[in-house]
Amino acid sequence: MENQAKNIYRILPSKLRSSVLNSVTPLGHFFSRLRVNPNLITFFALLMGIASGVLFATEHPLWATLAIILCGLLDILDGKVATQSNRRSLFGAIFDSTLDRYSEFAIYLGLAIHFRHHWALWIIFFTFLGSTMVSYTRARSEGLDIECQVGFMQRAERLVILTLASLIGVIFHLFDLIMVIALIIIALFSNITAWQRLLFVYQVEKQKKENPRS
Repeated sequence: MENQAKNIYRILPSKLRSSVLNSVTPLGHFFSRLRVNPNLITFFALLMGIASGVLFATEHPLWATLAIILCGLLDILDGKVATQSNRRSLFGAIFDSTLDRYSEFAIYLGLAIHFRHHWALWIIFFTFLGSTMVSYTRARSEGLDIECQVGFMQRAERLVILTLASLIGVIFHLFDLIMVIALIIIALFSNITAWQRLLFVYQVEKQKKENPRS
């Protein structure tokens, strides 16, 4: 079942994810030597998510995009610092996951304010629902002692799609159209990912029942 989980497709290639993670490693070492608390970095990631939402709401999509990028980088960095400084903790893990949800909510809230007179407002509801269910199904699965990281649309994919959509929309002066398309993609594949994880847990349980000694 572990091999099956590894083979489930993700939108972002594994090599790209690895290269981004590796590029942040030197910065992680730097902050580790400074004894920076990783939870503080997590908090700044939240601030960047809130800033992005405010900037979307106030019609500054380019600056909002920059804030999303910083939010994503800080989200990677806090984990690096926690690992490299040997300061990983249960509280740090739940603090990180919790603030990630608040951060995404702030971003989607900003977009909802931007689209408050547009039918895309309804899409944002399903986008946030899907994003939340992706996290919930993983947390619930791991609470049942089943590691569950499968799925098309995880947090990294969502942030990348939002970033690219915003940049392309600003460059070509088609922000609303491109962002609506991006939100539809995130809404669709986030909810698919949640169901992928449900199916994965079902298959794990079925396998354990068929092979109780494995």
